[in-house]
Amino acid sequence: MQAIKHNIRFAIVGCGHIGKRHAEMISGNSDCELAALCDIRDKEGCGVSGYDVPFFNSIEELLNEGPTIDVINICTPNGLHTQQTIKVLEHGCHVVCEKPISLKRSDAEQMIYKSLEVGKHIFAVMQNRYSPPSVWLKELIENKRLGKIFMVQINCYWNRDARYYTAGNWHGTQQMDGGTLFTQFSHFVDIMYWLFGDIKNIQANISDFNHQDLTDFEDTGAILFDFVNEGMGTFNFSTAIYDKNMESSMTVIGEKGSVKVAGQYMDKVEYCHIENYTLPKLAPSNPPNNYGLYKGSAQNHHLIIQNVVDKLKGNTPITTNALEGMKVVDIIERMYKAGGKE
Repeated sequence: MQAIKHNIRFAIVGCGHIGKRHAEMISGNSDCELAALCDIRDKEGCGVSGYDVPFFNSIEELLNEGPTIDVINICTPNGLHTQQTIKVLEHGCHVVCEKPISLKRSDAEQMIYKSLEVGKHIFAVMQNRYSPPSVWLKELIENKRLGKIFMVQINCYWNRDARYYTAGNWHGTQQMDGGTLFTQFSHFVDIMYWLFGDIKNIQANISDFNHQDLTDFEDTGAILFDFVNEGMGTFNFSTAIYDKNMESSMTVIGEKGSVKVAGQYMDKVEYCHIENYTLPKLAPSNPPNNYGLYKGSAQNHHLIIQNVVDKLKGNTPITTNALEGMKVVDIIERMYKAGGKE
């Protein structure tokens, strides 16, 4: 694929909280140009009047009537990612697709097939890979500093209540949201897969304790599995936590040591005891994305955008490619199936 010499021209489809974050990061990158915005609401209703670029009310209008674009960022509800990504690829643009890239493995396969058919890239947004504790864990695992991996425990305990699941919003619907693991915790499923690979022998207990009148799906789960490579794992999650987020953590127990990364957003090393090893000083993690009452994962979207630039202008690998995005969807799908949710 020929490298792009000019500034990378982006358009954003979906101008909610995360779409605005993409717009901010694109506008702040000297190798990028924000060329267009798109949302079913008007420009003022989206709160993006400060961007002096063409605005469209449908992806069809953007593709048929919009300016020349290199990359389109899909920042719409989860259930729209597949069909919108395929339309963009057919139009001849690369895609940056927010997590999860789809709600079904079969849909992700269609996206990947189309990207290969037309020769365009899909960049999956999994910005937690850039957090300093995540980078540190990756180096430990790749260098086998912990020896054989015996056990990995992931705990994700956040608050999502009636302040988040408001009437008429796509959050909480099976068709557009898909479930707690897709919308809230897919970043942590991705980190688990990135570090330790695929899983098997999945057992799951999934319940809805506090969201029966708010969502179409569960708010709590306890999942047990084996890793295909080595060791066992657990993934415990809940959005029924009272009032505010509690923690996101990962504990790794290995042959030569144990570590724990924790904090509200898996942003701190809380424990490190490894044979003949001293914990280096890590760079501070970026603060979480601020969505008003709620905060999300770390503010690393500028690194996602830079990776798009580096890939399209040269030959840098994609941080999270579409196959990896598909594997996250596949793992979540199998977790839900093990818990009796088809």
